Formats: sequence, structure tokens, C-alpha cells
Amino acid sequence: MANKAAPAAVFAHETVLMHAAVDALDVKRDGIYLDATFGRGGHSRAILANLGPAGRLLAIDQDPDAVAAASKEPADARFEVRHSAFSRLGELVNERGFKGKVNGILFDLGVSSPQLDDAERGFSFLRDGPLDMRMNPARGLSAAQWINLAKEKDIADVLYKYGEERHSRRMARRICDFRQHNLIYTTNQLAELVKEAHPAWERDKHPATRAFQAIRIHVNREFDELEAGLDQALEMLAVGGRLVVISFHSLEDRIVKKFMAMQTKGDSFPRDLPVSQDQMNPRLRLIGKAVKPSREEVERNPRSRSAVMRIAEKIA
Repeated sequence: MANKAAPAAVFAHETVLMHAAVDALDVKRDGIYLDATFGRGGHSRAILANLGPAGRLLAIDQDPDAVAAASKEPADARFEVRHSAFSRLGELVNERGFKGKVNGILFDLGVSSPQLDDAERGFSFLRDGPLDMRMNPARGLSAAQWINLAKEKDIADVLYKYGEERHSRRMARRICDFRQHNLIYTTNQLAELVKEAHPAWERDKHPATRAFQAIRIHVNREFDELEAGLDQALEMLAVGGRLVVISFHSLEDRIVKKFMAMQTKGDSFPRDLPVSQDQMNPRLRLIGKAVKPSREEVERNPRSRSAVMRIAEKIA
């Protein structure tokens, strides 16, 4: 894969915090790096532009469309892409003999512009299409299968837990009432049902926003995958290696912030026990404060407005 402009694509995509993320990785010319969310390759290209001939970059993505896009890039001996979820990160790194040698790992969370813009993927309520929402369409239940099979309480719980939706019970009840006579197959069907059940629309926010987010997170087990990926990333990093994570909503960021805080603090001991910071075996140190896109980037790419990037360095 060469350092060049991305090939023409049907769906436009602008990589969020691209230069800031690569700067945060502090790329070494002969280093080993992992791009845990290839997407359309913006971060990977920027990393490769900073690598020398001996450097290595492994990229993974659970979306087969992203992997297909990567396979169309010119061959580059420094670069390899694999179809994988976060939870197999450690396995793939181990297979290459890179455990404890990786100089930087980048997670770019959430859903990408090509996924949102493709109606056939079923991620967006703005475009009618099959209600799928799976990052990997070959794995697990689609959103339609789940929404037509789940109990009313389970639907309400998912909308509340992953979407922080205050009207989750009303929405779940409306969905289940509709299901008595019809199945839900499309994004428009679901969006209309949620809209009908929403008693208080918010300005500048579609009433189905939180519900779609919640169902997507549940169907893809996104938080479980993120927690597994973070745990494995820590083991794969070399001492001095950087962990960089870009989140797009508060629940993701909360998981990342908690993980980094725990690893920065180290082992947990009773408060009255006289233990020094070093004896608590901290494994990470934070690098700077949370980074957000500039006003110029948000104006150019409105989808970047909720992005938060956190950076940590492995110390043990």
C-alpha cells in the first residue's frame, strides 16, 4: 500500500482527527503499528507515510467492504490487512510474533460514513433500506431479526442502556404492538414506529437517533468488543508504545476513559494501606488531555463534532 490519495469511492469518507491521531502515535520509522479500524484507510496511509522500509503496519476491520477496499490498494510489503473484530486483535498480533513489540495501536470507533451512506447496510434512518446494522453482515443476528424476536422488556432495556433513551418503554411497546400484525424489515418502518412513540422531539435531533444507536451497539456487541480489544492491546504493546482511541459518543468514551484511568492507577489496595504509586504497578501513563476536532474540521466534516481522542503510553 503506497502513500497516495485514496481511490475513488462511491461513498465519500473523511478520516476524523487523521493527523492528530498519527501525531499521537509518535510513529517510529522502523516501528510496528496496528490500525484496529481500517475503514477506508485514511489513518493507515498516514502511518505508512511515516514508516521506513523496515516498518510494519497491520490493519484490521470487521466490515468486509473495508477489507475489500484495502485489497484494491497497491501492494506494499510493509502493510497487511485482515478481516477481524477487536476481540481477535491479540490472536492476529501473536501469529506474527509481535506480542509486546507493537509501538502503537489506533482504535477509531463507531460507524463510518460509507456505512451510514449505504442504504443497503441499514445503519441510518435517513435512508430507507433493509434493517441490518451489522458491521459484519455474515455474523450474528441482523437488527431486523433481533427487533422481531426480542421481548418487549429486552428492547426497552437495550434502548435505555445503549441509547440512554428516556422513552425506551414507550418505544418498545409501540414496536411490539406493531409486531402483532406485521414484521419490521426496513429502516423507515422502525424510524416511524420510534417517532410515533416519542412524546417530545428534540430540536435538531431525529427522534430515532438514540434508538438506532442503541440497536446498532447491541447487534454488534460493540462495547464487549471494545473492552476485549483494549485489554488485548495493552498486552500487545511494547513498553513506550502508544494507545490512541477515538470515540464518537459518551458511552464509548466512558469505557475508554475508565480503562485508561484504571491502568494508570494500577492495582487496587485498601485506602489505609501504605503503598506507593510504583508499588501499585501502573501500566499506562496518560499523554495530555482529551483531544477534540478543531472548529475548522467540524465545519468541513460535521460528523466529526462528537469525536474525542484519548492517548496513553505503556510504561510496564
